[in-house]
Amino acid sequence: MPSLGPRLTQDEIINVVAYVRLLAQQARHENPQRGFMPQPRTMKKFLGEWKQRVRELKTQVYALYLAYQDPRVPWYAKVFTALVVGYAFSPIDLIPDFIPILGYVDDLVLVPLGIALAIRMIPTDVLAEAQAKAREVLVKGKPVNRAAAIAIVIIWLLLAGLTIRFLVGFAR
Repeated sequence: MPSLGPRLTQDEIINVVAYVRLLAQQARHENPQRGFMPQPRTMKKFLGEWKQRVRELKTQVYALYLAYQDPRVPWYAKVFTALVVGYAFSPIDLIPDFIPILGYVDDLVLVPLGIALAIRMIPTDVLAEAQAKAREVLVKGKPVNRAAAIAIVIIWLLLAGLTIRFLVGFAR
């Protein structure tokens, strides 16, 4: 099978999606008649803005992690936010990237959608406090959620076991 190009990591895909969404939002605010197309920029300025957007996205995800631990957040928001943050920080994808098209659906659609929904579920004062704390913590380094990685590996093993059981039963 021919190669489709270099493989992107989950973080790289999340960063690109966040940047495209923010560019579209910025373009709509600057010139509503122009639509989604950003103004032409130099490459250096483009990369600088992209790196800034990536830092903002990482701050938002970590702020969600901090916010879902707050007792003022409703239980349903805590559960949903914990799932989104666990998946975003997980080094393992629910849908592996080597599966054509579907492998990137979770990175391009599900993760940004989950982050946007989680942000809307959390009270604004709690989110503001968490964002301030996240900025301070992220200066020191990037957190990794190993529990989420273990949970996703268990899900994959269960699915593999069910598939094998189905195929063995189907072959008889």
